Amino acid sequence: MRDRNSLNKVILVGHLVKKPEIRHIPSGRAVARFQVATNEQIYNRDTRQSTDRTEFHRIVAWGPLAEFCEKFLEAGRQVMVEGRLRWRSWEDRDGNRRNSTEVEAVNIVPLGKKIPPQAEAQVEAGTTEEFPDISEPAAEEFPEENATPGEDEEVPF
Repeated sequence: MRDRNSLNKVILVGHLVKKPEIRHIPSGRAVARFQVATNEQIYNRDTRQSTDRTEFHRIVAWGPLAEFCEKFLEAGRQVMVEGRLRWRSWEDRDGNRRNSTEVEAVNIVPLGKKIPPQAEAQVEAGTTEEFPDISEPAAEEFPEENATPGEDEEVPF
């Protein structure tokens, strides 16, 4: 029976710790595993000091979303991850019972600008140019979504 009054949803905005690891299970389906780091500032009223706390979240993505991760995500990139919490348990090689909580991604959105590796030297030298933002597809890639409606067409709002 499904409980209609429950919700398992996670939204994280953080930075990738390292490039996602991609594997394929025996059926051929891709799976990507990576970590996202989120930061928060904690203020101590007694000492009037603030400290940063970093949390590391394990993320798993399946199928086409895993392939997207392989193509477009890299270490340090800011991303928004939407998904659900999953808890799993397994036995390691030594026979010890292990548990893990991870976010099973449903949607991943790269944020910020992508700087190609060859441009890192330009950034350090101070001779940067604008680089394309991969979070916004070019108009020619999705012409039907970027078309301007005519006067006789209705725009759904």
